[in-house]
Amino acid sequence: MLTTIVAIYTLYVLINIYTSVMQIGFVNQAKKGKAVLLPSDEFSKAGDYAIAKQRMSIANSFVDYILFILWIDFGIKTLETSLYFQNEAYMSIAIVMSFLVIGSVISLPFAYYEKFVLDEKFGFNKSSMGQWIKDTLISFVMTIIFGSLVVWGIHLIISNFTLWWLWSFVFIFAVVVLINMLYPAFRAMFFDKLTPLQDEELDSEIKRLMDKTGFVSSGVFVSDASKRDARLNAYFGGFGKAKRVVLFDTLIEKLSTRELLAVLGHELGHFAHGDIYKNIALVGGMLLAMFGLFGNLPDSLYFELGLSQSPYVIMILLMLFMPVLGFLMMPVMGIVSRHNEYEADRMGSELAGEGGEIELANALKKLVTENKSFPLSHPLFIFFHYTHPPVLERLKELGVDYEDVGKNALEGSFKSDI
Repeated sequence: MLTTIVAIYTLYVLINIYTSVMQIGFVNQAKKGKAVLLPSDEFSKAGDYAIAKQRMSIANSFVDYILFILWIDFGIKTLETSLYFQNEAYMSIAIVMSFLVIGSVISLPFAYYEKFVLDEKFGFNKSSMGQWIKDTLISFVMTIIFGSLVVWGIHLIISNFTLWWLWSFVFIFAVVVLINMLYPAFRAMFFDKLTPLQDEELDSEIKRLMDKTGFVSSGVFVSDASKRDARLNAYFGGFGKAKRVVLFDTLIEKLSTRELLAVLGHELGHFAHGDIYKNIALVGGMLLAMFGLFGNLPDSLYFELGLSQSPYVIMILLMLFMPVLGFLMMPVMGIVSRHNEYEADRMGSELAGEGGEIELANALKKLVTENKSFPLSHPLFIFFHYTHPPVLERLKELGVDYEDVGKNALEGSFKSDI
């Protein structure tokens, strides 16, 4: 059984690396050809950025694989023999959180490289070293506090229920929903400063769009995201009356009012079609499959690993294999998500009024330009990794010729991963 588990993880890593290698080769060739959507120099730069990201992904995959082998070979046993508490719940919290802390520390060089080398080189990073350290420490402390509570909850469930895997799924699924509800509030509390939108005309237009779709919100807010990053983005967070519309200040700066309304119309399209709930249901299905699988592993696997069937061992094995199951689910989730994006684009263009498809197309072009998103990708990479359709396909569905997009969108100064 252990050999099968290692073989599955090895295959997952190899496929992941292969798709990255294929993407690198594809982009390398494509960026030498005719520029699409972007000026030639920006097209080439976006290609370089895409390649750099995939090279980092390959390096990350190698490190993750080595860590996986080390954890199942002796790492978990080392934690088990090094930490001891008479209280079993404390023992589970100490071992699982040590596992998470070690993983976080090992990932720090990658996070630093992405922020201060890769993002710095391509003009995204706006954060100081002090700000990054502060953000990292806050994230670390929050992980320790809330992670310990989640581990304690699962420990109690595994220790007291025969069908622990089913009740653990219910518990974790509830945590996922709760995180979605509280995310905007926590982000505003510890990271971004959110202020109510001051542009009364824009605020009125946004609320008009929300009324059309029945979207009830606690308000429209602007995030000072530009102090950390130059990318453009926006998000809707929360459930019920606690929902918030959050616009990055970079998005307001770069998009015209009508383009911004088209983008928000797209997001409201997701709400109107119930896509948020569909995505949560898909995640729930993945979690159920994961807990069902690990709740019925044969005793021989633990014997081969030389480990007890303790709650903390089960939790660590779950976390080690979560990326594999997520990767297997990704093509299905990607197909559903890309379909939803087309439908949201259609509704966004309609909500934006006459000529809405052009406004949305121009907004997509600006997002591609500002976020340095290379507009072409290898089909295999799209299949395994894309939650959004390639931008050229989105323009095609909108009935817009990409050569006609942005002829006026990028002229002069702007007024202004959707």
